[in-house]
Amino acid sequence: MQNILFDFIAKYISLTEDEKNVLLSLDLFHPVKKGTILLKKGQKSRESYFVLKGCIRVYYIKDGEEKTTAFYTELDALTPHCVVNNTPSDYFISCVEDSILLISNADMTVEINSKFPKFDIMCRMLSEELLAKQRIDFDEFKTSSPEQRYLNLLQKRPDLIQRVPQHQLASYLGIKPQSLSRLRARIIEKDKG
Repeated sequence: MQNILFDFIAKYISLTEDEKNVLLSLDLFHPVKKGTILLKKGQKSRESYFVLKGCIRVYYIKDGEEKTTAFYTELDALTPHCVVNNTPSDYFISCVEDSILLISNADMTVEINSKFPKFDIMCRMLSEELLAKQRIDFDEFKTSSPEQRYLNLLQKRPDLIQRVPQHQLASYLGIKPQSLSRLRARIIEKDKG
C-alpha cells in the first residue's frame, strides 16, 4: 500500500527516504469494512480520506431516500465540507467495499506541512485539480440527460458499473433503479442495431 501512496505523491513532488519514513510513522493506513459509516449527518469531523483501495460514497437522506452524490475510488481524496467549515456534516460517507483508507486530520496536516513545506505545495496542486474536476463533472451532470450521464459514466468510470449496487448507481445518476434498467436495455438494443 505504501508504494501506491508514494507513486501517487511522486506525480507532484519527490520524497526523500526520511520524508517517506516520517509518513510511514504516522499510522495513516486504515482497513475499513464494507458498510462502515465513516461520517453521519449532524456529526462533526476533522478527518480527511484518501482511498488507496476500495470505494466510498457520499450521500444525503432526503424524504427517507438516499441520494448519492459522489463515489471515491483508488487514488481519490475527500475532505468533507464539515472539516473545512468546522460545522456538523450535511451528509453521510460510507464504504461501498472493503477499503484501505489513508485517514488524516488537520493537526497531522499542519505538522507534516510545517516539517515538509513541499507537502503544502502538493496539497494545493491536488486541491486545484480536484476543484477543476468537480466543476467539469457538475457542469456535465447539469447539462446532460440521464442517458448521456450513464454513457459518460461508462466512458470515464466503467469500474463503478461493476462495483456499486444498482440502486446507488441510479441515485448517483439522478434516476430511479427501474429507469436505469430500462436505460441499460435501450443502450444494449442500440448497440445491437
